Amino acid sequence: QIQAWLGPAIGPASYEVDAPIGRHPRERLRMAVIERGRRAVTHYRVIERFRAHTHVRVELETGRTHQIRVHMAHIRYPLVGDPLYGGRPRLPKSPSVALIAALREFKRQALHARRLEFPHPVSGERLELESPLPHDMRALVEILRADTSDREGHD
Repeated sequence: QIQAWLGPAIGPASYEVDAPIGRHPRERLRMAVIERGRRAVTHYRVIERFRAHTHVRVELETGRTHQIRVHMAHIRYPLVGDPLYGGRPRLPKSPSVALIAALREFKRQALHARRLEFPHPVSGERLELESPLPHDMRALVEILRADTSDREGHD
């Protein structure tokens, strides 16, 4: 189970992206949705909405390189902090100074593997690993919440 923060705010509360992924035809460091790519399926569900961003839970049916990043950009909801796939800072109308600073200073993809499940390679026993949200992402969520509550009714 992976969590991500997207900008702009996402539409449907849950969605499935079923689009093949392969090497970008011109930019060899990137992957892209391409007709002759390998099958890739990503499911997301909204956890929390902010004014111009959305916190989602992502589950992968397949495991392609950059799959979450490619699929979210493909449906026009790129990850915060992902310049390779279009995640430049996106600001709501009249953003707080704190939000502007937080988005400009966030120097990585807003993507976190909260829980991983997989079979042990030798015993086959199902392993579950959990990881708390890192400090920088907790801080980003708090600023997004504060900006949303401070600006409600002012847009």
